[in-house]
Amino acid sequence: MMIELKNYTHIIWDWNGTLLNDAWLCVDVMNGMLEARGLPLKTVEEYKELFDFPVRDYYVKLGFDFEREPFDEVGMEFILRYNMRQGETVLHRQVKDVLSQFEAQGFLQYILSAREQNELISETKSLGVFNYFKQIRGLDDHYAHGKMDVALQLVKEMDIDRREMLYFGDTRHDAEVADQIGIDCILITHGHHSRERLKPLGVPLLSSLKDLILLL
Repeated sequence: MMIELKNYTHIIWDWNGTLLNDAWLCVDVMNGMLEARGLPLKTVEEYKELFDFPVRDYYVKLGFDFEREPFDEVGMEFILRYNMRQGETVLHRQVKDVLSQFEAQGFLQYILSAREQNELISETKSLGVFNYFKQIRGLDDHYAHGKMDVALQLVKEMDIDRREMLYFGDTRHDAEVADQIGIDCILITHGHHSRERLKPLGVPLLSSLKDLILLL
């Protein structure tokens, strides 16, 4: 599928996995939780085949029993462990190059994320990309149920022709969100889902942000 970036004026970015290189940390943190419960550990490759939204379903696939311990407690444990190590994460290569090139060419850029809002703002500031975005939208809790409602509210407030919006993500959920809000989507396969899981969706796939720079 041919991608014509000149057809768009507004770029919506997913954060975790798309711009932030953190799949490895999610696996490491989760393996610590699995080990503490005597459950099988996962590789990064296995994680990319299992991870999904809502994350409650993903936890069930991993073997968590929510009759023994509530999902809210398990989910908060993951967030606390992740946040303790969040400073170990970095941006994917070429993130700042891509954001600056989009900015130079007049695109308005946004973040739409399942990350909690305050943590999302803190992370974008600490990694030096906060000022590239016109708006940054995350969730009001830590449980990553999905971001459909936030997406609908964002595009409503943007109040422009949705054919001018382009969404970059890294998961099946990103494609679902883009489809539901009626905007085009490109998925990058360096994040939380494997290329094999993304292929059947029928949306354009890029291997990395380096490929996106070539389109710019």
